[in-house]
Parts: sequence; structure tokens; C-alpha cells
Amino acid sequence: MEWSVRKDKRVSFRKVRSVRTPAFESIKAMLTDRAPQLEPPFPNRRDAGRMLAQRLLHHADCRDVTVLALPRGGVPVAYEVALALHAPLDVFIVRKLGVPGYPELAMGAIASGGVQVLNDQILATLRDPQDAVARAVAAESAELRRRETLYRKDRPPHELRGRAVILVDDGLATGATMLAAVRALRERRIAACIVAAPVAAEETCETIRECVDEIVCLATPGYFPGVGAFYQDFSQTTDEEVGALLEQAARLGS
Repeated sequence: MEWSVRKDKRVSFRKVRSVRTPAFESIKAMLTDRAPQLEPPFPNRRDAGRMLAQRLLHHADCRDVTVLALPRGGVPVAYEVALALHAPLDVFIVRKLGVPGYPELAMGAIASGGVQVLNDQILATLRDPQDAVARAVAAESAELRRRETLYRKDRPPHELRGRAVILVDDGLATGATMLAAVRALRERRIAACIVAAPVAAEETCETIRECVDEIVCLATPGYFPGVGAFYQDFSQTTDEEVGALLEQAARLGS
């Protein structure tokens, strides 16, 4: 998979190892089996977040750590991580750029600050990639601004400069959304970038590993039909649920 980052200065990233989870080897073995009758390993996002938090406990009670969720699906997962680590929780808004006619297939993503990350492999299959990207960016930019206002309400975004950031999502398929978030955060001069997700496509995990200080994935199956395939309950996270979890986290002082 090939990626290109647009509109930005080049940043040198450190290569680090992926954190493997011996406790979840049985899950990984099950996921690499293509048998469709196997029950998904994660009951729901909240439970997946609790499991994920156990692999991040070395960041617990650190005063310079902030947990950022990629909404909407990443918020329930990140809430449990922030709760376990006693860390503040916030959202980082990133919008996927879907292929015309196939919105679930990501040709890239955008993040706050005008960052674009595009998947050249996907774009090469389109008849008019420039027009497709321009239309998607126009639509998703409006939605990005709407969500920033909706989720934050009167709360200002957390100060991230000099802090270690744990970016959390409910799963990583193409990785376009997460890669855009990583790129945008690097420009904010954070101290370290840690990516965490319950499940990720194996190739995507390797791609993101090159760009971050640490990556934690409970399972990286070779066969990856989609993030939802690994959850028993993958119902859509609503804007109301996102707002409620952020408010609850703020009240708890996490």
C-alpha cells in the first residue's frame, strides 16, 4: 500500500516495534483463520477498550499523556483507555474521503489544519481522481467543522504541545484516517505519538508503525474483511453518545 502526504513539510519519523500481546494470541489465531462461523472476539467497543487499556498500563498516571479518540467509533474505546490510565480524553476530528459510489472505500482522509493524506493506489483506479478528491474534501471539510463545534461545545481543545498522545480508534482497515491524524499531530509538536486499536489489518499496522513512536494492536489478522467483522455489536456510535462520554470523562477528571 502506497501513501502520499500532501500540503506539508516532511517529518522524520522513528521506527519502533509493534507491541504484541501474548494474552491475545488465541484471539489472533482465531482471527487469522478464515472460517466465517467463528464468533467475533470483541463484544462491543467499550469491552474492546478495556482490553486495549491493559496493554497501555505503562502509560498510566503519567502527567504528560493525553488520550485522543477518532470519532465516532473510537470514542467508546478511548473512553475506557483514558479511564484506566487516569488520563485526559479529547477527540481529534478526521474525516475519511470516500470513493464516489463506494463511500466505505477510503481514497484518503483529511484532518483539522488542512492536512490531506491520499492513497495513490486507490486514486490510480479512478477516472478523474482530482475531481473526486476535490468534491470529497469540500463535503467532508464542512462535516469536520460541524463535528468540532458539536463535540467540543464550550470546551476548548486540549493543549498538546510537548505531550505524549495516545490516538485510539475502534479498528484500522486502510489506515487513511489514522495516518492523517498522526501527520496533523506531528505538526503540533507533540512529544510522542502512540497509536492504539483493538484490531488492524496486518499491512496497515506495518505502514503506521513507520510513522509513530509506539503502536498497540491486540490482533493483526491476515484476513481482514472489515473492522465490524471483529465485533459482536458494531452498531453505529451516535453524536449523542460521543458528547455524553466526553462530558463524563471531563467530570471524572480523566
